[in-house]
Amino acid sequence: MYPHFQDTALENWHDFEVESRKEITSLLRGISSKKQLVRMLIQGEQDVCVTAILDVDETSNTVLLDGVIDAAQNKRILSASKLSFETSLDKVRILFAADGITSTTYAGHPAYRIAVPPSLIRLQRREYYRIATPVSNPVRVLLPLPDELGGPTSFPLADISCGGIAILDNKIVLGEAVGRSYQNCRLDLPDIGPVITDLQVRNSLDLTLLNNKSNRRLGCEFVNLSRASLAAVQRYITRLERERNARIAGLN
Repeated sequence: MYPHFQDTALENWHDFEVESRKEITSLLRGISSKKQLVRMLIQGEQDVCVTAILDVDETSNTVLLDGVIDAAQNKRILSASKLSFETSLDKVRILFAADGITSTTYAGHPAYRIAVPPSLIRLQRREYYRIATPVSNPVRVLLPLPDELGGPTSFPLADISCGGIAILDNKIVLGEAVGRSYQNCRLDLPDIGPVITDLQVRNSLDLTLLNNKSNRRLGCEFVNLSRASLAAVQRYITRLERERNARIAGLN
């Protein structure tokens, strides 16, 4: 059901499966009310778009999702026999799937309809909790690429955890990089300092953003990370969490 997420955390996904209809609808409603973005993956393709849960209707056993602007991608979505979804709620990763999808409208705007999933995966692994890194002034990692790929190249981060980072390769410099390893990469953490680590690319997702621009997100695992470097990463994550909580408190 979930192996195409190419994620070692899902090797024992049955241990994290939720089958209670009441809990499933509660989780989906929580994702909707907190306006969490949802990645929608068409099975069999590295084809991902960003959507959101608009409504959960227990009476009709359906979930309404925000529509996609791109006509070609919309056609691929509607013709897919299986779709998978990934999001998070209160620092917990949520995965679910749908057998087919139909078009509809919601508040006068294009939308999708899927059945309430019979089960979902609720992955709470706090030691590898990922937190988004700043967008306006992104954290960057320098990969020592060979000359044929342009030499050492800096990439912005999408998120970070104690287990690894996600980098954005919007110019597709790295190509099909899943499984590839990079030695002596330099991760520059603001106010913390540089961290030197090896990285292995574990998964790759092509994202179509709401403005129709494309980007590639590469999930990378830390390899041979020293204790001192791990402590530096933990300090930076703690700092990001404090800043995030301060922003939330300021909005209340």
